[in-house]
Amino acid sequence: MRSSFLNALLMTVIGSLAGPALGADEAVLRPRVPVDQIEQVRTWTNPIPATDDTIERGKKLFHGKAFCVTCHGKDGKGFGGDIEPGTLKGPLPRNFTDKEWQAARTDGELFWILKNGSKGTAMAPFIPLILTEEEAWQVLRYVRSFATDEQGARR
Repeated sequence: MRSSFLNALLMTVIGSLAGPALGADEAVLRPRVPVDQIEQVRTWTNPIPATDDTIERGKKLFHGKAFCVTCHGKDGKGFGGDIEPGTLKGPLPRNFTDKEWQAARTDGELFWILKNGSKGTAMAPFIPLILTEEEAWQVLRYVRSFATDEQGARR
């Protein structure tokens, strides 16, 4: 049953994309959290320490249970593992290696998106349906690791 749900969710994500297939999302730096919640959400901090162990746990979730890799790709660039460039319409999944985007988003904002999804994109809510809150914070530790330079990368 879980496999059927994941397949249905993936097909919904892929099927719901609309717009240009390649190129940067024009609104990539625009907050995804509603204006009336943004100040509070930006105060939320990741309670999970950034250690090699927690980043590794986040990586396992990213590539496994949370299936983030399906859309964001194993390299975090947002093309997805099995998605051919040019076959999708709409904003591509977020490129986690974009240092400007990484600097613009707080951990609280990213957590809010994992909990509520991202309106106008194919990003669905993952908490609590797929991930616990603790697991989500671990995934975010791994997502943050994509912003490090090649020498500092922990992937």
